[in-house]
Amino acid sequence: MSATAAGTSFGTYTTAKTVLPTGCLVALPANWFYVGRMIRYTVWGGIGTLVTTPGTITLQMNLGAVAAVSSGAVQLNATAHTNLPFRAECVATCRAVGASTSANLIGQWTLNGVMFTRTAAQVDNVNIGDSLLAPATAPAVGTGFDSTAAQTLDFFAGFSISNAANTIQIQQVLVEALN
Repeated sequence: MSATAAGTSFGTYTTAKTVLPTGCLVALPANWFYVGRMIRYTVWGGIGTLVTTPGTITLQMNLGAVAAVSSGAVQLNATAHTNLPFRAECVATCRAVGASTSANLIGQWTLNGVMFTRTAAQVDNVNIGDSLLAPATAPAVGTGFDSTAAQTLDFFAGFSISNAANTIQIQQVLVEALN
């Protein structure tokens, strides 16, 4: 799977939704996960942000409608940006398998981009060259899902503030089964 064209630039919304380019969903067969199976999900693209109070962005590696691994709310900095480059990588390990909501993953994110910051009201010159780990909480398993059913691997994003300046556009996608 690869992105053969740029995705849509999404803005003016808050509820997390798929932001992948057409053709980038990955179909995983039933029972694909096993305890200890690892997956790496990496996206590259551009993020635009509102000046002064852009709020936060939440990134999710979804299995269907389930946010299996979330970055949590990541603070955006107080400098306006228009579609500046970012990279988001999620590495997740299956901790449990089963039907209904029995299966789960533990995952963590590495985020690169001048728009991400550790605290509110920071500006670019504080963040240049920075890399953030997310979520900013103790590592924990994500929302449970059904590993006995086929799943669609997806990438969602949502902003805390709906504004035309808060945008995300995915340019490249890489999904790897690590074992």
